[in-house]
Amino acid sequence: MTTEAMRGSVTIEEVAAAAGVSRSTVSRVVNGSSAVSPEALEAVTRVIAELNYVPNRAARSLASRQTHAVALIVPEDTTRFFGDPFFAAIVSGINARLSRSDYVLNLFIANDDPGDKTTSYVRSGAVDGAIIVSHHTSDTFIDRIASSVPVVYGGRPVRERERDYYVDVDNVRGAHDATTYLIERGRRRIATIAGPLDMPAGVDRLQGYHEALAAWELTPGAVEDGNFTADGGAAAMQRILDAGDAPDAVFIASDLMARGALAVIGSAGLRVPEDIAIMGFDDSPVATSVIPHLTTMRQPSFAQGERMATVLLDLLAGKHPRHVTILETELVVRDSV
Repeated sequence: MTTEAMRGSVTIEEVAAAAGVSRSTVSRVVNGSSAVSPEALEAVTRVIAELNYVPNRAARSLASRQTHAVALIVPEDTTRFFGDPFFAAIVSGINARLSRSDYVLNLFIANDDPGDKTTSYVRSGAVDGAIIVSHHTSDTFIDRIASSVPVVYGGRPVRERERDYYVDVDNVRGAHDATTYLIERGRRRIATIAGPLDMPAGVDRLQGYHEALAAWELTPGAVEDGNFTADGGAAAMQRILDAGDAPDAVFIASDLMARGALAVIGSAGLRVPEDIAIMGFDDSPVATSVIPHLTTMRQPSFAQGERMATVLLDLLAGKHPRHVTILETELVVRDSV
C-alpha cells in the first residue's frame, strides 16, 4: 500500500490497537494534550509514524493547502516578546516575505500554555506550517508540532536532527569576534553576561567568548546569566561588581542585557569605556538609545525572519530548500569600547 493510500485509510482505532492504548489516548496525543504518560506518548507517536497516520482535518489541509496560513510560535512570555526588539525585527522580516505570497501569519506566544492549546490548534489543520523562534530545552511540545506540519526553526533547534530546517546566525563566530576585539583593544580581564544556557544562542555565544580567550591564552572572567533581559543584565552586572576585582571589559550577549548592565555600572560610579568596556550583541535599536552608544555585533534579524519564511514557503510548495542556513554577524564600533 502506498504512503498516500495509507494516509487516507488508517483510522484512529487502528492506531490505538497497534499502540495498545485506548482511542481517547490517541486522541489526546493527536491534539497535543500533556495528560498522557510518557510510555503511551512514545507508543502512539511511534505507531503514527509507522502507519503514516494523519488526523482527517490535518490531512485535508495538508493535501489542499487551503488554509494559506502559517503559525509563528514563540515560547516566551508577553513581556519578553513585546520588550525585546529582536522579536519585532524577526516578525517584520517574516511578514515582509509572507506579504509577497498568499499566506497569512498567525502568532502564538506560548509561554503560559504548556503547548497544549497551541499544539492542538496547529495539529487540527488550521495552519499549513509553523516557524518556531526562541525555544528552550523545556519546550518539548514543539516536537509534537514538528511531527504534524512542516516546521522551520529560528536558531539551531535544542535537539538538532538531520531532518530539521533552521535559519541561524553564526553565534559562535560573532561572540568570538566580539571578544577578540576587546582583547585587541588592550582589555585582559574580560567577564561575560551570557544568555540562558537552555537556549542554543546562549550556549553558542558563551562558547565563542571562551574560544577567543583561549586563543589569546587568557583566563576567563566572571560568567553570569542575564536571561536575555534588561533586568537580568542589571542583576548579572551587580553580581560581577559585588564579587570584587572588577573586570576591565564585559562581553554581553544581547544589547538588552547591556542596557541593564550600563545602568548598574553608572550607579557604581564607574565609567564606560574608561573603567569598563562594554560589548553588546544584536545591534538592535537599544544600541543607540543608551549612553554611551553600544559597540555591538550586528545580527541580521530582519533578514533571518525573511529567510525563515522563504524556507517554509518552499517546503509548502514541494521544493527542497537547504536544511541549514547560517547568516553572518558584523562588528559595529561605537562608543562603549
